[in-house]
Amino acid sequence: MSVAARLFDQHRETLDTALKAVRTRDHWSPFKESPSAKLHGEDAPRLGKARFDAQLGKFFDLDQPGTIGTLGAEVSPYTRQPLGITYPKSDPAALFAASRKAMSGWMKASIEERAGIITEMLFAMEKNAFENAHATMHTAGQGYVMAFSGSGANALDRGLEALVYAMKAMQDVPETASWTKRFLEPEPVSLKKRYVRVPLGPAVVICCATFPLWNAYPAMTANLMTGNPVIVKPHPTGVLPVAMAVRTCREVLEKAGYDPNLVLLAADEPLDQITIKLLEQPDCRIVDYTGSQRFGTWIENNCPGRLVFTETAGCNSVVIHSANDFGRVAHTVARAMVTFAAQMCTAPQNVFISRSGVQTPDGMIAYDDAVETLVSAIDKIAGDNTLGPAIAAAVQADATIENVEAMTRKGEAEGNILRRSGPVSNPDYPDARTASPVLIECDAKNEDFYGEERFGPVSFVIPVDSAAEGVRLATSQARTRGAIASYLYSTDESFIDSAEPDYLAAGASLSINIDRGMPMNFMGAYSDYHVTGLNPAGNASLTDLAFVAPRFRVVQMRRPG
Repeated sequence: MSVAARLFDQHRETLDTALKAVRTRDHWSPFKESPSAKLHGEDAPRLGKARFDAQLGKFFDLDQPGTIGTLGAEVSPYTRQPLGITYPKSDPAALFAASRKAMSGWMKASIEERAGIITEMLFAMEKNAFENAHATMHTAGQGYVMAFSGSGANALDRGLEALVYAMKAMQDVPETASWTKRFLEPEPVSLKKRYVRVPLGPAVVICCATFPLWNAYPAMTANLMTGNPVIVKPHPTGVLPVAMAVRTCREVLEKAGYDPNLVLLAADEPLDQITIKLLEQPDCRIVDYTGSQRFGTWIENNCPGRLVFTETAGCNSVVIHSANDFGRVAHTVARAMVTFAAQMCTAPQNVFISRSGVQTPDGMIAYDDAVETLVSAIDKIAGDNTLGPAIAAAVQADATIENVEAMTRKGEAEGNILRRSGPVSNPDYPDARTASPVLIECDAKNEDFYGEERFGPVSFVIPVDSAAEGVRLATSQARTRGAIASYLYSTDESFIDSAEPDYLAAGASLSINIDRGMPMNFMGAYSDYHVTGLNPAGNASLTDLAFVAPRFRVVQMRRPG
């Protein structure tokens, strides 16, 4: 039995259960989400930190073709010090040549062989979860627990989800068929047909700075499962987590007897970026992009002949109509604003509250009192010396702080500053770049201000004549500017029923009355469809069949028989 066949047998139960999970849409994961030493062994956290520390200031050894030098410019958001790690600087043409060559052998692998190898990659990457958590912390700025899960189990789940969807799409195409039809002659015509699944070609996976692997893993597995080699382009300020993943994938491929150049790293630096050079290569056939809406739109409009999948940015809204416990709602919304300094694509930005206030079982809460409750909730979370640093984490880039400052100045001129941003004290990392949310009250007519994504800890309260007007504005922005996540709070089922068609028409996924037990903006693999592809926040969804099926085509051979 080949290594690939053995790996499929080893992971068959996991793959079968994952397929069941995407049908039932319930929670399931084969990966450990918590960094608890009880789950991983007492030494695992210490050894992971030691491996991360040992990499600092050194060359990241990655034996791949096309190396023409070294580079590296990562700076920790927590220490403000360079990581000092250097990576291979690669020639794009050489990467694509190696990628195309590696593809020929991979095309011959069966669906089962590919599935076994890729699943092995995911479990191999889980073994690096502690090291990867520190790498993600000190590049993306996430808190330790979020980094462990967001670049660990949660990201790996998305990768496995895409893998099994790709398996399903490919298995729907039979290997062979017998076909018989009677035409004008007495004898019927019989044909033997063979169907060959042909991958499109090399894919470029462009990662973002704040969540380097959450979108990368599903893109990588979708491409590899459908037969396409992958060139992974990390954000220049967040190379390490991606480089670790690439190295692991290459090791698994080589052990399984396949060309490791099926997965390659294309690192660069902020002042010498190579993304467009990669996209311009004639052999580039697929592009997976996560990042700013401006560049995502550019890719969508300027990459003819490429299959493009994007997840960019959205203007996420909260409409508060009524609540059983408004204090709990305010806490839930505030926590999502503070979490990772709102550097998540599902973070709420615009809160629409009726001027008449919020209806509760105990009566109407006046608008001003509702706003004060929200501000107090933010203050309490951000000011908690234990909870605040863990939740707010660090701000990934100086540009985000500059954006907060610019929005504050604009808010002073065009609105009302309800709450000013400030640093979140972190005793473990006193030099960390941190920020709590600035909260700006803004007139509903000033959509040019609040009606587009303002990245980072910038949020708005928009007083409206009614919650119905809030729904209209929120869904209008989703339709024209994009929305990845929308939130609605109401105890009135008839109001909810009247609002849902507007969100559907805007292609805006809606969370209703989530105020306990989980973060309002958490997205679960195998269950939540992340991004709809129906508004400007992105053209693809993690994860559905449309995300995987276009990555291969079917070529048929037929003959009499």
